[in-house]
Amino acid sequence: MAQFTRIEVALKMKETGLVPLFYNDNIEISKEVLKACYEGGARLLEFTSRGDFAFQIFDALNKYALAELPGMILGVGSVTDAASASLYMQLGANFIVTPVLREDIAMVCNRRKVLWSPGCGTLTEIAKAEELGCEIVKLFPGDIYGPEFIKGIKGPQPWTSVMPTGGVSPTEESLKKWFDAGATCVGIGSQLIKADQEGKYDLDRIKNLIQECMAIIQSYK
Repeated sequence: MAQFTRIEVALKMKETGLVPLFYNDNIEISKEVLKACYEGGARLLEFTSRGDFAFQIFDALNKYALAELPGMILGVGSVTDAASASLYMQLGANFIVTPVLREDIAMVCNRRKVLWSPGCGTLTEIAKAEELGCEIVKLFPGDIYGPEFIKGIKGPQPWTSVMPTGGVSPTEESLKKWFDAGATCVGIGSQLIKADQEGKYDLDRIKNLIQECMAIIQSYK
């Protein structure tokens, strides 16, 4: 079961401002990348469930985090149905991120008081998600909507917390735009954690890039 409540996760998202996204089907590689993120200062990671038997990788990765990386909060993204959300919560997922708004996922997550962040693209969807108990809405795909979308919805709904994912770059220019617009945190995947042509990850680069991102984010929060 989750080790962190949805309120604790939401507060950590707001505090650090960064949620790295990552998937690899090799558990040892996944552990190395997770450790690099942790050493860079990240305290959240969204494991994107996009491969066969991904739940087995997450199970091993979460056990590693619990044993070796105190305070690391692992969640799962790309979840599209309540059954998958329930499975990952049984394996200890501390938050669930979805590409779409689904009430069945909201129900199973709320039942266990696990934070869920649905992908929304309209103010109506955002309002519905909040009525269903959502703390932080995922704006997806972020590059389609842009920072101005967040600025726009903050007018009628200043209480809304938004995490753009997709279209966020680990650069000062990009991060400044999103946080100046009112983003609570950002999700960054391949632009932050990317393998080379041989499938290898530069762990030092990942660590340093996360440190740089978090320093930039804190300067604009």
